[in-house]
Parts: sequence; structure tokens; C-alpha cells
Amino acid sequence: MAEQTAHAAIRRDDGGKPDAAVVRDALGVGVAVGLSGFAFGVTSAGSGLSLLQTCALSLLVFTGASQFALVGALAAGGSPFTAAAGAFFLGVRNAFYGLRLSQLLALPRAVRPLAAQWVIDETTAVALAQPTRRSIRIGFTVTGLTLYVLWNLTTLLGAVGARAIGDTDAWGLDAAGPAVFLALLAPMLKTTTERAVAGAAVVPGLGLLPVLPAGVPVLVAALAAPVVLWAGGRRHRGNRPEAPTADDVLHAQGEDR
Repeated sequence: MAEQTAHAAIRRDDGGKPDAAVVRDALGVGVAVGLSGFAFGVTSAGSGLSLLQTCALSLLVFTGASQFALVGALAAGGSPFTAAAGAFFLGVRNAFYGLRLSQLLALPRAVRPLAAQWVIDETTAVALAQPTRRSIRIGFTVTGLTLYVLWNLTTLLGAVGARAIGDTDAWGLDAAGPAVFLALLAPMLKTTTERAVAGAAVVPGLGLLPVLPAGVPVLVAALAAPVVLWAGGRRHRGNRPEAPTADDVLHAQGEDR
């Protein structure tokens, strides 16, 4: 059934985009976001991580928002556990991306573990925008390869540059991580619910910073999503018209006679 649904969601190959157009779009996304790895390298090095640790995060974790959350919590003095927990919650979304992409890409089993490393926001967005399986695979592969190579290269350059200039705070580079994080997040907030979740997360996240240990406010802010969804569900049910009772039905039948 899942396979039939996936096939139904993909148009025939003869109605797809030209390969060159898919590659151009994928390269544009990969290059634009891949250059942000420089900011992560600077932020990570400024947070006290070594060059090897910084590069290992980009090579093995490769989820920009989670990486920024991790090093940001460590820089603020948070424990490795809370920092890793915050990064984990941000990275969980990639698992849901993978469920969708596994049907659309239909890759051989031997290739799937390697492709899973590239299942992130940008590759998912490019892949889902394509009309055919061929263009989906091209878009996913080109975006993933371009972004992975550039992100890791610029991470290395950023970390080396941060070590060379010394105190990153004196140069104001400590703000690079949060700025890039917000730049990556803002385009994703397309619906009212997503904006409500983001807004609800900001209040406890900022308000609890002076009170709770570093990294913990991020975990508390993560509760905004289920709270907003719960409130939205209640409002939706409240607006739903009530089912007619037996008395209502009998009364309506009596009026029709």
C-alpha cells in the first residue's frame, strides 16, 4: 500500500523537469547553505571545541541546526548531556523526512544507510519539489553531495580561522551561530501553527536562561510543539458542529410532516 501511494505521488517520467534544471536548483541550495558551515566552524572553535571535534561534528552529525544547538549549549556552560539532548530533539525531524523519502527515492537497501546521512531539511525540500523519481534522485543526490562537501570544507576553514584570530567574542563572531540558526529556521515557518510553535518556544527559552542551567531552557522550549498542537486540536474540535441528538432528529421529522 505504501509503495502504491509513493508511485501515485510521482508523475510519469515523461512529464518531469530537465535534468539540467534540477541540477541547477540543487546546486543553488547546496552552495547557499553549504557556505554557512564557516559560521559553525567559528562558533564551535569559539565554544572551546578542538579542531578535530569541530570537524567530526560536521562529518558525522551533519545537521546544521543540531550542531549549532550543541555547541551553543556547551559554550554557555551546559553539561554535555543537556547539550546532546537539545541537539537530539532538533534532529528527530530528520527521521520523519526519511520515512517519506524512502518511498520516493526507492533506493537499493545497500545504499540507504549512506543516503540517510544526507536526509536533512535542504535535501528533503529539493527532493519533494520534483515531479518524477528520476528528478527526485538527482535533486537529492546533487544537493546532498554539494552541501556535505561545502559544509565540511567551510567548517574546517571557519575553525582554523577562529583559532588564528584568537578571541572570537572580541570580533563579535559569537553571534554568527545564532544568526545563521535563525536564518535557517525562518524560511521553514510557513504555516500559522509553525509560527505559533516558534513564538511559544521563544518565551520560555529566553525567560528561563537566567534561571536554569545552560541547555535546559532549550529542552523546556521543545514542549511548545505538543502544547500548541494540543491547543489547536481543542480549538478545532470546539469549532466542529455538534452531532444532532435523537430528539433533534425526531423534532425535524415532525416539522417535515
